[in-house]
Amino acid sequence: MKFNVLKTDVDSSARTGILKTDHGEIQTPIFMPVGTHGAVKTVTPSELKSVKAQIILGNTYHLYLRPGTELINTAGGLHDFMGWDSPILTDSGGFQVFSLARLNKITDEGVEFQSHLDGSRHYLTPEKSMEIQRNLGADIIMAFDECPPSDADTNNIRNAVNRTKIWIERCKQYLNENPSVYNLEQNMFPIVQGGVSSELRKRSAEDMIPYAKCGMAIGGLAVGEEKPAMFEMIELMDELLPKEQPRYLMGVGTPSDLIQAVNRGVDMFDCVIPTRNARNGQLFTSFGKVNIRNEKYKSDFNPIDKNCMCETCQNFTRSYLRHLFNIKEVLGLRLATIHNLYYYLNLMELMRSHIQKGDFQKWSHQYLNNFNEE
Repeated sequence: MKFNVLKTDVDSSARTGILKTDHGEIQTPIFMPVGTHGAVKTVTPSELKSVKAQIILGNTYHLYLRPGTELINTAGGLHDFMGWDSPILTDSGGFQVFSLARLNKITDEGVEFQSHLDGSRHYLTPEKSMEIQRNLGADIIMAFDECPPSDADTNNIRNAVNRTKIWIERCKQYLNENPSVYNLEQNMFPIVQGGVSSELRKRSAEDMIPYAKCGMAIGGLAVGEEKPAMFEMIELMDELLPKEQPRYLMGVGTPSDLIQAVNRGVDMFDCVIPTRNARNGQLFTSFGKVNIRNEKYKSDFNPIDKNCMCETCQNFTRSYLRHLFNIKEVLGLRLATIHNLYYYLNLMELMRSHIQKGDFQKWSHQYLNNFNEE
């Protein structure tokens, strides 16, 4: 795996780059649609390609529980199982263990938990997370880390930083001793933790950098902290993380979050917002959000966004989409999802274009001023 920075903005840390993987090249900055269970909800791989998706995300915790690692391995890996021939990134499962499962016990050895599905008991360790991700066959795999909640006190955050350091060494050792299952290069991203503590963030970054071959992740943000604190931590990471490697901000975010984080040197993002909000009838446009269920769109025969070139906007009206949501027709969810994914990925393409042109700052200020996020 190799990353080349193509151009850096003269007035900020925004930059464009190319990340090369065995399943193709990724132009950065990039947004990764979330396919937690091996599918981006309601859309097919060909539809993902039509909205300019270059890489998608899957999740170790969910795929381990259903349909199971053995089945996916028998299918030839996650790419073959879901019919997606471009790059995949898999999360380690740690965040879901702490947020979804009934947590029974956490030690330096690993995490004992009960499935949120059926209460069955499982034990997830750094080695087990790496084993699952080896069998899934993702191009980019995430180190097993501890992500403390937003309301955790300093002592718990410090313990999470220390445990994350212990665990990544075990992740590395497992990968060194167990080659790729599918004759595929898999690259592990270390994850920096530390909450909103500059001291702990710095310590965690120093712990993780020696394990970074081509990419690092910023975890534990967008979990309830105030936005200024989040951006302060991102700026700190811009100072500390290797400039020659891609930076992945996990679980972020809104359109303005993406623009402001790119401004601070972030290259990769994932978030459920575009797909989840689409299924709830909230659509993103160049001028702000549209809640398509609203009565005012009943007889509105304009496209969702006249400036948008996605299939939804080119072929269907606000009135029709509102009708689909009102009758609970699944086509409405699909069309809304296609639109929101196109909006997000087109936004990333616009950012790349303006960084290349050298007018990113001017463009981003204008875009943010025109975009109503209420």
